[in-house]
Formats: sequence, structure tokens, C-alpha cells
Amino acid sequence: MSYKILVLTKYGSLGGSSRYRFYQYLPYLESQDFDITVAPLLDNQYVTGINKASRNLTNKGSRNITNVLMSYFQRLLRLISARDYDLLWIEKELLPYVPEWLERILIRNMPYAVDYDDAQFHMYDYYGSKLTKVLLAHKIDRVMAHAQLVIAGNKYIATRASKAGAQRIEIIPTVIDLERYSIKTDARSGTFNIGWIGSPGTSVYLRSIQSVFETLDRQENCKFTFVGAGSLTLGNLDLTIKDWREQSEVEDIKSFDVGIMPLDTTPWEEGKCGIKLIQYMACALPVVGTPIGVNQEIIAHGVNGFQANTLPEWTDYLSKLANDPHLCAQMGAAGRAMVEAKYCLQVTAPQVAQLLSGCI
Repeated sequence: MSYKILVLTKYGSLGGSSRYRFYQYLPYLESQDFDITVAPLLDNQYVTGINKASRNLTNKGSRNITNVLMSYFQRLLRLISARDYDLLWIEKELLPYVPEWLERILIRNMPYAVDYDDAQFHMYDYYGSKLTKVLLAHKIDRVMAHAQLVIAGNKYIATRASKAGAQRIEIIPTVIDLERYSIKTDARSGTFNIGWIGSPGTSVYLRSIQSVFETLDRQENCKFTFVGAGSLTLGNLDLTIKDWREQSEVEDIKSFDVGIMPLDTTPWEEGKCGIKLIQYMACALPVVGTPIGVNQEIIAHGVNGFQANTLPEWTDYLSKLANDPHLCAQMGAAGRAMVEAKYCLQVTAPQVAQLLSGCI
């Protein structure tokens, strides 16, 4: 039996959350006789425009309110035909900053599954303006409560869904496709390459450990390669900044000797799904990260990497790895094994297919 599913992502395939939580699953779902239609709210042109603006290359284009309003209008048109589908599979919410009761009217009680890879609810109840908090603080709770299924990227999100009264909650981590990620085999060149991958918006976390980089720059034979960091500068440090490209991201990661994931320690970070760590580990790299949220589960301290709570710990752990290639190889192998067992599409795709079919 073929199931017709309308996939309502937030972004086109260039948007990280949409790519990892939805687009990479489509080939498998289609092979299992799912009839899939994808309708992003904000297309790849929007994502490209945002990234260009973050690199100070332009301040026009996708940030234009007219383009966003047109995206909302197009989604409304798409929802008119929602009755032609067996299930809606929604990323986070239908229309950001639109009340849940209006969204529910638009889909006319159609069955839907909703997916979260971050603490979207905190955009309204924690970070929002006073007016936003009054009007929308409980929006995501209501979206969760009326869903046939909430797919949560981690326990923090799942706990919120449970408190909201969601009917069914399943945790599916954000994962990578093993077929795209090969193991780093090149010997270290002599200079220890500390690497990070992300987006201009998340590169702010690197500033929190700038003093660590400065210490390592003086004391160790290190270099720093940041992929997707936009126009980031860190004092007088000599940084290698590369644009993110899907075609080259794996080879860029394999040029690292360690992958890092510094974070702040706020409720927003509790909802993150640690995809950077998983990407590094898939290439058999050791990792160092801030132990908040799911990072505490992904990083087995002393086994596949280190959990760094303080600046001295960041310095100590990175120095240790810089001076011990054998430890790097050992931790990298452990990380790859964890990805193969738990954090790859080959494990989660059949689970997602079963969950979606159970909603219909």
C-alpha cells in the first residue's frame, strides 16, 4: 500500500535542519512505497541569501520581508490541497509566529507528525519579546499535543512534548548517512588542525573559547580551520575559514585532527542534537565539546573524546590530543563505532518509516 505524505519542511535542502531531519530520509521512504511531496516554507534561495548576508556579502534578497510573506502565501496555497494526502509531516510548525489555533484551522484536523531537532518552543517562551511570550509562549506545546506523533531529536525535547500532553513521542537522533562519510586515514601533517563545522549563526560559540585558541597558538603547533563560519574573526589569530558546501564538507572534516563543539549553557543549547560531533566521529576524529544536553550522551568522556566544562579543561584536552596521535586514533575509532551503531541513517531510516506508517 502506498502512503501519500506531504512533507512541510522549514527550509530547502540547503537548510541543515531540513536536510538532516527530512531530505536525507526521502530516498529510503520512496523505496518503501511512500509517495512523498516536499514543500519547504523557505527555499534554497532564501538559505543562500541568509548565508551571504551573514558573510557581509549582501544585505538584500532573502531577508526582504516581501519574499518571506510570499513564502507564507505559497504555504497557504499548498495547505488548501492537504486533503489529498494521508499524512502531513511537519518540521517544527507550519507558520512561524502564527498562532497554533489558526494553523489548526488551515489543516482542518488533518493527521500530522511533527519533528523537532532543537528547542523551538524557547523561541517563544524564553527568547521572545513580551508580546510574543503572551501570544505564543504555549504555541509549540499545543502543536505537539494535537500531533499524532512527535519525533524528538533528544530527551530534552521529548520531555517538553510529554509535559505538553503529546499523544505519542519517539526520540530519533539527528544522524548522518554512512555512505557519505569515509574514515580519515591520512597521517598527521605535523600541524595539529583544530576544526569546526557549522553556520555563520552558530560560529558565535567559537568566541567563547577564543582564549583557548590563543593559548594553543602560543604553546602548540596548531592551526584552526572553521567551515561555514562566515566572516568570523578572533583577534589576531590566523584562521582558515572555508565556505560550507555539501559536496566538500566530508573532505573538509577529514582535514581536521580533532572536531570541536563549544556551546553556551542556556535552555536553547539543551535542545541541540549534536550533529557536528556525529559528523566528526563519522570521519573517525576525536571530539571535544561542551557537556550540555545531548552532547553528554554523544561524548563518552575519555573514550571517543572529552567533555570540557571550563577554559582550562578545553586547553588541557586539546593539548593532550595535539601531543598524542595514538590517542586521537583510538578515540576516533571509538567514535566511528558509536556512529555506526546508533547515529546513522542506516539505523534510523527503517525506524522513521515505521513511525510514519503507524500514523496513517
